[in-house]
Amino acid sequence: MARDLDDVDRGILHALQENAREATAAEMAEAVDVSASTVRNRIDRLESTGVVRGYHPDIDYERAGFQLHVFAVCRAPPAERSAVAAELLELSGVVRVRELLTGTENLHVEAVATDSAAVDDLLAEITELGIEIGSSDIVKTEHVQPFNHFGTGEPTDD
Repeated sequence: MARDLDDVDRGILHALQENAREATAAEMAEAVDVSASTVRNRIDRLESTGVVRGYHPDIDYERAGFQLHVFAVCRAPPAERSAVAAELLELSGVVRVRELLTGTENLHVEAVATDSAAVDDLLAEITELGIEIGSSDIVKTEHVQPFNHFGTGEPTDD
């Protein structure tokens, strides 16, 4: 269910994206010009309505012993796409699967591996599921930033 967000909600979401672990309600409240209790209530509502689905660590897989970050673009029959995505998540090393609604390459598989042999094994397992791999690449670096259309928390004068 879509939910209309106001400037306070957007400011809170921006702060949570930047650093949910260390952002305090008081700091967010100051940024969006409301009380800390309002921020806590808004976060509770954003969580209960599913806007905020969880808080997840940002893991450096390379430092955790998985030197290779693999990205595979795959094709699955559209009617089987969701079931195949669930199967892919069960494979060792797979950390994320994206289903695409358009195009023939409708599954993007992100995985980590310790070495090239593990990458080869993973790609073989994907094809054993009957999925065609259009391309596979090793990721050098991933750059991420908070979605800036939530705003920085500064109230706007309308």
